[in-house]
Amino acid sequence: MVQAESGAPLRLLAEDADDLRIISAALQDAVAKVGDIRWERKARRLTLEFNRFRWEREGPDACQRVRAGLQLGDVQSVKARGMNRDAKGAVVELLAIDFAPGDPPGGVVTLAFAGGADLRVEVECLDVVLADLSQPWPTRRTPRHADDLSA
Repeated sequence: MVQAESGAPLRLLAEDADDLRIISAALQDAVAKVGDIRWERKARRLTLEFNRFRWEREGPDACQRVRAGLQLGDVQSVKARGMNRDAKGAVVELLAIDFAPGDPPGGVVTLAFAGGADLRVEVECLDVVLADLSQPWPTRRTPRHADDLSA
């Protein structure tokens, strides 16, 4: 796992389930358009572009989003459920990324989205990269969760 210093753009690499949990936390509540999800079968690569909330920020200017890219390598197959892939402008919100081991070192990476949609990505091994791609911009809204509503 590689991470930049606080406030700097994130550059993370996941090669095991623990690393992937860190990437999942960084991408919680990230939003993307369906058209920003690209499966390159011949290259065995799945790429997603998100506007991610910068959970790692603290202080008065903490409410920021940044354009980020997530790339999974060594992909054998991708299956979508509950997502209309023809609706390129539809927005999806990422809730979590999980890994279920299969034949070592492979398994299934599941990207769970709000509303019950998910992507099931069968991988030969975990090879996942998250990188911030733009300068951050301020946002007035901090994502809230059901367990946060009492606060």
